[in-house]
Amino acid sequence: MSFSTDYHTQTDGLAERMIQTLEDMVERVSLQFGYKTSIHSSTNQTPAILEKGLNPKLPQESLRKDLVEINPTAFTFKGMLENARKHAIRCMEDSFSYAKNKWDKSHATPDFKVRDLGLVSTTKFNNIKGCGKLEESFAVHFVIKALNGGNAIEAELSEELSNKHPTFPVSFVTPYKSSDSEKFPLKLKFPRIYLLLHILVVRKSPKFSKKKVKNQESKGIPC
Repeated sequence: MSFSTDYHTQTDGLAERMIQTLEDMVERVSLQFGYKTSIHSSTNQTPAILEKGLNPKLPQESLRKDLVEINPTAFTFKGMLENARKHAIRCMEDSFSYAKNKWDKSHATPDFKVRDLGLVSTTKFNNIKGCGKLEESFAVHFVIKALNGGNAIEAELSEELSNKHPTFPVSFVTPYKSSDSEKFPLKLKFPRIYLLLHILVVRKSPKFSKKKVKNQESKGIPC
Protein backbone atom coordinates (compact mmCIF):
# COMPACT_ATOMS: atom_id res chain seq x y z
CA MET A 1 0.00 0.00 0.00
CA SER A 2 1.36 3.43 -1.00
CA PHE A 3 0.82 6.15 1.58
CA SER A 4 -0.25 9.50 0.15
CA THR A 5 0.06 13.08 1.46
CA ASP A 6 -1.15 16.45 0.22
CA TYR A 7 2.05 17.36 -1.61
CA HIS A 8 3.31 13.82 -2.37
CA THR A 9 0.36 12.16 -4.01
CA GLN A 10 0.66 8.41 -4.45
CA THR A 11 -2.97 7.59 -5.20
CA ASP A 12 -5.60 8.85 -7.62
CA GLY A 13 -7.79 11.84 -6.84
CA LEU A 14 -5.41 13.55 -4.38
CA ALA A 15 -3.72 16.03 -6.70
CA GLU A 16 -6.12 18.92 -6.05
CA ARG A 17 -4.07 20.37 -3.20
CA MET A 18 -0.89 20.40 -5.27
CA ILE A 19 -2.68 21.94 -8.26
CA GLN A 20 -4.21 24.66 -6.07
CA THR A 21 -0.82 25.48 -4.55
CA LEU A 22 0.81 25.71 -7.98
CA GLU A 23 -1.96 28.01 -9.22
CA ASP A 24 -1.47 30.32 -6.22
CA MET A 25 2.29 30.42 -6.78
CA VAL A 26 1.95 31.21 -10.50
CA GLU A 27 -0.61 33.93 -9.72
CA ARG A 28 1.66 35.58 -7.15
CA VAL A 29 4.65 35.50 -9.48
CA SER A 30 2.59 37.03 -12.31
CA LEU A 31 1.23 39.80 -10.08
CA GLN A 32 4.68 40.60 -8.71
CA PHE A 33 6.16 40.67 -12.21
CA GLY A 34 3.41 42.97 -13.47
CA TYR A 35 3.80 45.32 -10.49
CA LYS A 36 7.57 45.61 -10.82
CA THR A 37 7.44 46.29 -14.57
CA SER A 38 4.64 48.90 -14.44
CA ILE A 39 5.44 52.61 -14.52
CA HIS A 40 4.06 54.41 -11.46
CA SER A 41 2.54 57.85 -11.91
CA SER A 42 4.27 59.25 -8.80
CA THR A 43 7.85 58.32 -9.81
CA ASN A 44 7.47 57.84 -13.60
CA GLN A 45 9.67 54.77 -13.15
CA THR A 46 9.15 51.08 -12.54
CA PRO A 47 9.92 49.57 -9.11
CA ALA A 48 12.43 47.24 -10.76
CA ILE A 49 14.42 50.22 -12.11
CA LEU A 50 14.47 51.91 -8.70
CA GLU A 51 15.42 48.71 -6.86
CA LYS A 52 17.89 46.98 -9.19
CA GLY A 53 18.52 49.45 -12.00
CA LEU A 54 17.01 47.28 -14.76
CA ASN A 55 13.70 45.81 -15.86
CA PRO A 56 13.11 42.08 -16.31
CA LYS A 57 12.76 41.02 -19.91
CA LEU A 58 9.22 40.91 -21.17
CA PRO A 59 8.04 38.19 -23.59
CA GLN A 60 7.79 40.58 -26.54
CA GLU A 61 11.39 41.68 -26.02
CA SER A 62 12.63 38.19 -26.84
CA LEU A 63 11.55 38.67 -30.45
CA ARG A 64 14.51 39.81 -32.51
CA LYS A 65 13.78 42.88 -34.60
CA ASP A 66 16.75 42.42 -36.91
CA LEU A 67 15.38 39.24 -38.46
CA VAL A 68 14.50 39.39 -42.13
CA GLU A 69 11.36 37.33 -41.68
CA ILE A 70 9.24 37.25 -38.54
CA ASN A 71 6.75 34.55 -37.86
CA PRO A 72 3.27 36.04 -38.40
CA THR A 73 1.98 34.32 -35.27
CA ALA A 74 4.71 35.89 -33.13
CA PHE A 75 4.11 39.30 -34.69
CA THR A 76 0.37 39.02 -34.03
CA PHE A 77 0.99 37.92 -30.45
CA LYS A 78 3.25 40.90 -29.81
CA GLY A 79 0.67 43.30 -31.22
CA MET A 80 -2.05 41.72 -29.10
CA LEU A 81 0.01 42.21 -25.94
CA GLU A 82 0.74 45.85 -26.76
CA ASN A 83 -2.92 46.60 -27.52
CA ALA A 84 -4.07 44.90 -24.32
CA ARG A 85 -1.54 46.89 -22.29
CA LYS A 86 -2.61 50.21 -23.84
CA HIS A 87 -6.28 49.38 -23.30
CA ALA A 88 -5.63 48.53 -19.64
CA ILE A 89 -3.80 51.84 -19.14
CA ARG A 90 -6.70 53.79 -20.66
CA CYS A 91 -9.23 51.96 -18.48
CA MET A 92 -7.20 52.70 -15.34
CA GLU A 93 -6.90 56.39 -16.24
CA ASP A 94 -10.66 56.61 -16.86
CA SER A 95 -11.35 54.90 -13.53
CA PHE A 96 -9.03 57.28 -11.66
CA SER A 97 -10.62 60.29 -13.34
CA TYR A 98 -14.16 59.08 -12.51
CA ALA A 99 -13.28 58.44 -8.87
CA LYS A 100 -11.61 61.86 -8.55
CA ASN A 101 -14.56 63.72 -10.08
CA LYS A 102 -17.05 61.84 -7.88
CA TRP A 103 -15.04 62.69 -4.77
CA ASP A 104 -14.62 66.35 -5.72
CA LYS A 105 -18.37 66.80 -6.25
CA SER A 106 -19.34 65.60 -2.78
CA HIS A 107 -16.39 66.88 -0.74
CA ALA A 108 -15.12 70.40 -0.22
CA THR A 109 -11.62 71.31 0.87
CA PRO A 110 -11.81 72.38 4.54
CA ASP A 111 -10.57 75.86 5.34
CA PHE A 112 -9.28 75.52 8.89
CA LYS A 113 -7.02 78.03 10.60
CA VAL A 114 -5.06 77.97 13.83
CA ARG A 115 -7.11 78.99 16.93
CA ASP A 116 -10.40 78.25 15.16
CA LEU A 117 -13.12 76.39 17.04
CA GLY A 118 -14.16 72.96 15.83
CA LEU A 119 -16.08 69.79 16.61
CA VAL A 120 -14.78 66.21 16.45
CA SER A 121 -16.88 63.24 15.43
CA THR A 122 -18.05 61.18 18.41
CA THR A 123 -17.59 57.86 16.58
CA LYS A 124 -13.99 57.66 17.83
CA PHE A 125 -14.85 58.43 21.47
CA ASN A 126 -16.29 55.81 23.81
CA ASN A 127 -15.95 57.74 27.08
CA ILE A 128 -18.48 60.49 26.41
CA LYS A 129 -21.18 60.64 29.08
CA GLY A 130 -24.82 60.47 28.14
CA CYS A 131 -27.26 58.30 26.23
CA GLY A 132 -25.80 56.80 23.08
CA LYS A 133 -29.03 57.10 21.08
CA LEU A 134 -29.23 60.85 21.78
CA GLU A 135 -25.55 61.45 21.18
CA GLU A 136 -24.59 64.16 18.71
CA SER A 137 -22.55 63.15 15.67
CA PHE A 138 -20.13 66.05 16.30
CA ALA A 139 -20.04 67.04 19.96
CA VAL A 140 -16.44 67.38 21.18
CA HIS A 141 -15.44 71.06 21.27
CA PHE A 142 -11.80 71.98 20.83
CA VAL A 143 -9.44 74.67 19.59
CA ILE A 144 -7.24 74.00 16.57
CA LYS A 145 -3.64 74.09 17.78
CA ALA A 146 -1.79 73.36 14.54
CA LEU A 147 -2.37 72.23 10.95
CA ASN A 148 -0.63 69.07 9.76
CA GLY A 149 -0.81 69.64 6.04
CA GLY A 150 -4.23 69.75 4.44
CA ASN A 151 -5.48 66.40 5.70
CA ALA A 152 -5.10 66.57 9.51
CA ILE A 153 -5.30 69.00 12.42
CA GLU A 154 -3.95 69.01 15.96
CA ALA A 155 -6.48 69.90 18.66
CA GLU A 156 -6.32 71.10 22.26
CA LEU A 157 -8.45 68.55 24.09
CA SER A 158 -9.78 68.81 27.62
CA GLU A 159 -8.49 66.77 30.55
CA GLU A 160 -11.36 64.32 30.20
CA LEU A 161 -10.14 63.42 26.69
CA SER A 162 -6.42 63.78 27.37
CA ASN A 163 -5.80 60.08 26.76
CA LYS A 164 -6.79 60.52 23.11
CA HIS A 165 -4.28 61.45 20.42
CA PRO A 166 -4.73 65.15 19.58
CA THR A 167 -4.32 64.69 15.80
CA PHE A 168 -7.47 64.01 13.77
CA PRO A 169 -8.17 63.67 10.02
CA VAL A 170 -10.18 66.52 8.55
CA SER A 171 -12.96 64.04 7.68
CA PHE A 172 -13.67 63.70 11.43
CA VAL A 173 -13.71 67.48 12.03
CA THR A 174 -16.31 70.13 11.29
CA PRO A 175 -16.17 73.88 12.00
CA TYR A 176 -17.98 75.07 15.11
CA LYS A 177 -20.61 77.74 14.43
CA SER A 178 -22.03 79.58 17.43
CA SER A 179 -25.80 80.05 17.50
CA ASP A 180 -27.23 83.42 16.47
CA SER A 181 -29.43 84.70 19.31
CA GLU A 182 -31.25 87.15 17.04
CA LYS A 183 -32.29 84.57 14.44
CA PHE A 184 -32.77 81.68 16.88
CA PRO A 185 -33.74 83.12 20.29
CA LEU A 186 -35.30 79.85 21.52
CA LYS A 187 -32.15 77.87 20.90
CA LEU A 188 -30.46 79.42 23.92
CA LYS A 189 -33.55 79.49 26.16
CA PHE A 190 -34.56 75.87 25.53
CA PRO A 191 -31.54 73.62 25.10
CA ARG A 192 -31.80 69.93 24.36
CA ILE A 193 -32.23 68.90 27.99
CA TYR A 194 -35.50 70.86 28.23
CA LEU A 195 -36.72 69.22 25.04
CA LEU A 196 -36.09 65.78 26.53
CA LEU A 197 -37.94 66.74 29.71
CA HIS A 198 -40.86 67.94 27.61
CA ILE A 199 -41.03 64.58 25.85
CA LEU A 200 -41.03 62.74 29.17
CA VAL A 201 -43.80 64.94 30.55
CA VAL A 202 -45.96 64.31 27.48
CA ARG A 203 -45.49 60.55 27.77
CA LYS A 204 -46.52 60.63 31.45
CA SER A 205 -49.57 62.81 30.87
CA PRO A 206 -53.08 61.43 31.73
CA LYS A 207 -54.09 61.44 28.07
CA PHE A 208 -51.15 59.28 27.14
CA SER A 209 -51.81 56.93 30.08
CA LYS A 210 -55.52 56.46 29.20
CA LYS A 211 -54.62 55.60 25.63
CA LYS A 212 -52.06 53.10 26.84
CA VAL A 213 -54.59 51.47 29.25
CA LYS A 214 -57.22 51.27 26.52
CA ASN A 215 -54.78 49.51 24.18
CA GLN A 216 -53.86 47.02 26.89
CA GLU A 217 -57.53 46.25 27.64
CA SER A 218 -58.25 45.64 23.95
CA LYS A 219 -55.38 43.14 23.83
CA GLY A 220 -56.52 41.39 27.01
CA ILE A 221 -53.54 42.52 29.06
CA PRO A 222 -54.34 43.20 32.75
CA CYS A 223 -53.40 46.71 33.88
